Amino acid sequence: MLFRSLGQGWKVSPYVHIEPAATIDLAEVDGPGVIRQIWLTPAGAAWRSLILRFYWDGQEQPSVECPLGDFFASGWGGLGWSGHAQISSLPVCVNPGSALNSFWEMPFRRHGRVTMENRSPERATIYYQINYELTEVPDDAAYFHAQFRRSNPLAYGAEHTILDGVSGQGHYVGTSVAWGSNSGGWWGEGELKFYLDGDRDWPTIASTGTEDYFLGSYNFWVDRAYQTFTTPYAGLPLAYLPDGSDPNLTQSRFSMYRWHLTDPIRFGSDLRVTMQALGWRSGGRYLPLQDDIASVAYWYQTLPAGPFPALPDADGLEII
Repeated sequence: MLFRSLGQGWKVSPYVHIEPAATIDLAEVDGPGVIRQIWLTPAGAAWRSLILRFYWDGQEQPSVECPLGDFFASGWGGLGWSGHAQISSLPVCVNPGSALNSFWEMPFRRHGRVTMENRSPERATIYYQINYELTEVPDDAAYFHAQFRRSNPLAYGAEHTILDGVSGQGHYVGTSVAWGSNSGGWWGEGELKFYLDGDRDWPTIASTGTEDYFLGSYNFWVDRAYQTFTTPYAGLPLAYLPDGSDPNLTQSRFSMYRWHLTDPIRFGSDLRVTMQALGWRSGGRYLPLQDDIASVAYWYQTLPAGPFPALPDADGLEII
């Protein structure tokens, strides 16, 4: 064994195994306190098959339920091809070779619990550290939430729902998307829409286009080529093209994130967020796309939260 000659107090091998179909506790802490930072690196199982859940103050329903890579804005990560991409943002950093870092502030008053489920047929190995502070939590501090949804493929003429069924008071702080293109050509003409506090027929906030919401412009192109970028508040960290050059090929894959840290979207009673998927067809007309869209919504709110939709099963999560 690696440590056999060093004696007590020296490094062993600081990991945990998660067997197929098993769930383990990564952390369980009595409060009041705040999770400040998470570092984690996985091996042995696809990132999409490892499910993170966070529970606050004894709630039976998780406030976070999300595949591992998607939670860190890396929905295409861990695939054995060019799925890894550096992310250098304020709340999320992804560093070489597969270091997943969260700096989201996560307060809890009585109890905080973090679990991971392995839906892979392979045993997973997880190295991790969760740093927290035991401290008083202000009366007006809301609880961190994150929810994953996938449309694969998105139905023709439908909008992808990023978040729905939110009830309570809070503020929306971010969106990450893993987008798989099933059509040739540009895919990002659709709008993101936020419906706040009873607005139903018309959005309270609407973007001018997908790349605009993620703080890029004009197809994310420079000289007719995708230009990846990662900044504190927004990024296109991954643009994977099947032949490495033609920006109009089908089966291209993209990762995007947008954090509302200085511009949180506040709601008083309810929130719904949707995203259109639009390309171009003949005659300069819009084409509703039937792409593979996986998203994560990040927000803070009071408890209890509304029920989450059922997470897809292992086949429904798998990237093929």
